[in-house]
Amino acid sequence: DQDIAARGKGNKEGLSDDQILSLLQSMIKQRRESIKLYEQGGRMELAQREAEEIGVIEEFLPEQMSHDEMAIVITRIIGEVGAESLKDMGKAMGALKEQYAGQMDFAKASAMVKERLG
Repeated sequence: DQDIAARGKGNKEGLSDDQILSLLQSMIKQRRESIKLYEQGGRMELAQREAEEIGVIEEFLPEQMSHDEMAIVITRIIGEVGAESLKDMGKAMGALKEQYAGQMDFAKASAMVKERLG
């Protein structure tokens, strides 16, 4: 829908690849949150349906980095941006999102950055 709306506003190209990746990641995040709520409510069939949808959406994303690959990248980015404490977390996350859009789970990356800077 967003791509169609962008084209309707005169943008013949529609959404950029980064915007599409961000949209897909948001869709996955929403479904993960729904899974938690469904599981808490005992609605396992709905949780399963959401998990299946995540699987379909993930097919459109580039391969995600492993935990070890993320750790290496995070260490490098923290050094590059000069992050030293939690108040520098925004700089580190901004650099990660700019350089690695669609390649990692940013919720996990955020927890790893917080652990390193905390």
